[in-house]
Amino acid sequence: MASRIATRLLRRSSPTLGLLRSYTHVRNYSSQLSGLIPVGPQSSKLTRRNYYFPNASPYQLWSRSFASDNGDKFEAVVPFMGESVTDGTLANFLKKPGDRVEADEAIAQIETDKVTIDVSSPEAGVIEKFIASEGDTVTPGTIVAIVSKSAAPAETHVAPSEEAPQKESPPAKAEEKSPKAEEKQTKVEPPKKQAPKPTPSKTSPTEPQLPPKERERRVPMPRLRKRIANRLKDSQNTFAMLTTFNEVDMTNLMKLRSDYKDEFVEKHGVKLGLMSCFVKAAVSGLQNQPIVNAVIDGDDIIYRDYVDVSVAVGTSKGLVVPVIRDADTMNFADIEKGINNLAKKATEGALSIDEMAGGTFTISNGGVYGSLISTPIINPPQSAILGMHSIVQRPVVVDGSILARPMMYLALTYDHRLIDGREAVYFLRRIKDVVEDPRRLLLDI
Repeated sequence: MASRIATRLLRRSSPTLGLLRSYTHVRNYSSQLSGLIPVGPQSSKLTRRNYYFPNASPYQLWSRSFASDNGDKFEAVVPFMGESVTDGTLANFLKKPGDRVEADEAIAQIETDKVTIDVSSPEAGVIEKFIASEGDTVTPGTIVAIVSKSAAPAETHVAPSEEAPQKESPPAKAEEKSPKAEEKQTKVEPPKKQAPKPTPSKTSPTEPQLPPKERERRVPMPRLRKRIANRLKDSQNTFAMLTTFNEVDMTNLMKLRSDYKDEFVEKHGVKLGLMSCFVKAAVSGLQNQPIVNAVIDGDDIIYRDYVDVSVAVGTSKGLVVPVIRDADTMNFADIEKGINNLAKKATEGALSIDEMAGGTFTISNGGVYGSLISTPIINPPQSAILGMHSIVQRPVVVDGSILARPMMYLALTYDHRLIDGREAVYFLRRIKDVVEDPRRLLLDI
């Protein structure tokens, strides 16, 4: 691969380089291609060049020439973070100066509006020093650390504590005082009158009693939390949001899951959960009411003939919403595998920007935290969001008899500028019908 690229480079007068449209290929061949880019012997200036491949889209590749007295120092820089991401915050260092690192080993983490990106060492060596600091706003190409190939790892040893010998103090001599000297030192003084203490001022009942400042902590807001806050506020300012509710009897769906859960795991290698059933029900509802899957764009309405379902996942850093692509073409097993894979990546902070971009409809399950009912907020630029809640045993009238049934409240928040109440109710009623009788999915009725 490298030889073919080198041949192509030699045939051209300008330093151009062809890259496949895959970030993985850029990472895999970056070490091989770095030697083919012509650089000056004493240059350490960061350069950005556009390289093209025949019949492919242009990519920008960050390249850097390194120079030092020994020629063994390298700079770890912020990598390309995605087309829609221009900067990030240096969240934390994973190493410290003097630590030994291997090639492509993570040194620091960059927190963007959507994902966390690692800054890796370009070569194996020892971290000489950090150039950037935690909390700095950095862009692609920013130098984070200097890595030296020849430096030795810092040795940590504890020096023996040397305690200074303590000089023994001479024994105290008993001081003998004569009775006359004691009489002279003892003088009787008349008692002094103490000034009266000022009466404490009575606090007005209208004045608030503020807690002391030492009981408060002020910390910077994480970048992801800022992004969430801005998007939620934009959602409230943009949409005419309205929420409609319904309740669904989960008896048949829970029985279906209980009857076939073992066979499902044995065949597909993944557990059958409730979320996949609601994704299938949402797909049916969106196909039944296409306006819920549409979106306003200026003076136009865009109807999407595909269904990309965003599934809200709570993490320690905040809420992320990865997308299940083409959910309308997937079966239960494919949806379950997709949800498990995205949830695992979200927990590990390994979601890519592409895995969270887009989406035509969102499902949020507050029931996993014990929520009985809520009004979810639309995830822009979508037009509706479905909220699932806790399954609770409640008395329900069934065929004239009062029975205890596992019930769940459903909430649909929608953009009333685009979706009328009638269409929202029909959509939510379709989900209720499919969940209460899953056979409708098989018969498409």
